[in-house]
Amino acid sequence: MEFWPEFLASSWGREFVAGGFGGIAGIISGYPLDTLRIHQQSSNSGSAFRILKNMVKNEGPSSLYRGMGAPLASVTIQNAIVFQMYAIMSRAFDTSVPLSEPPSYKGVALGGFSTGAIQSLILAPVELVKIRLQLRSSNNTRPGQAERHKGPIDVARSILRREGLRGIYRGFTVTILRDAPAHGVYFWSYEYIREQLHPGCRKNCQENVRTMLVAGGLAGVSSWVCCYPLDVVKTRLQAQTQSSQKYRGIIDCFRKSVEAEGYGVLWRGLGTAVSRAFVVNGAVFSAYEIALRCLFSNGSIQTEKNTI
Repeated sequence: MEFWPEFLASSWGREFVAGGFGGIAGIISGYPLDTLRIHQQSSNSGSAFRILKNMVKNEGPSSLYRGMGAPLASVTIQNAIVFQMYAIMSRAFDTSVPLSEPPSYKGVALGGFSTGAIQSLILAPVELVKIRLQLRSSNNTRPGQAERHKGPIDVARSILRREGLRGIYRGFTVTILRDAPAHGVYFWSYEYIREQLHPGCRKNCQENVRTMLVAGGLAGVSSWVCCYPLDVVKTRLQAQTQSSQKYRGIIDCFRKSVEAEGYGVLWRGLGTAVSRAFVVNGAVFSAYEIALRCLFSNGSIQTEKNTI
């Protein structure tokens, strides 16, 4: 390839489809670790290994995938929109770069920032439903103590019925505060790392799959580390229901969490999140890049020496 397809604004639809494939790969590969992260963040339940052991013993391995229907059902469109929007926004913020060249790092960072802010409109309700489902068993200590829902649609309907639109968008502000800078770091670090690992690949797209996996994984880790305390707050705000409201807002959640459990609470579950981020985002970017190359070259994946 003599041009760089990921950010070619005239390629409408291809980033959309490739982004969908990337999102599906990310959800399937990392969902169990995401479930463990949510349990660690929401309460002082012990280490990830202890939570994993108890969940598998008491509820079976399928409990690690509880609530996956909500993100999996929406992840294709969500991730597709993110990558297509990013392809356009990264160009819009630096129009001096010709389409035959990769966008500047400034365009990449600003494009990622704006994309993260906009996609929060979709992500906030999806994550709210996912978190409620992931914590459903631990919140219901006795049969009949709280309503048990069959799936994500039932949970969403229940929230809308009881709490309205404001309820389904609980945690929206903190989601934007988390995702805007995180996406800026995410896309910038991916482009920077892949170029360092394989000089020239941003223009010729000839990096191997190993480069995609490593660059994508490290980009995911970087984005999570920079925003993790906000993610802890988001989880706690979205885990509470109208009848069990403990925090009045972002600042109140920060203050009460630190007062009760120390500053370490803001980093609880980071190890699990980082492990998941590496696996998931390595899969996301690899699936995205491979799908994009297939779409641009009629099924021919052009990588240097075609090796992993």
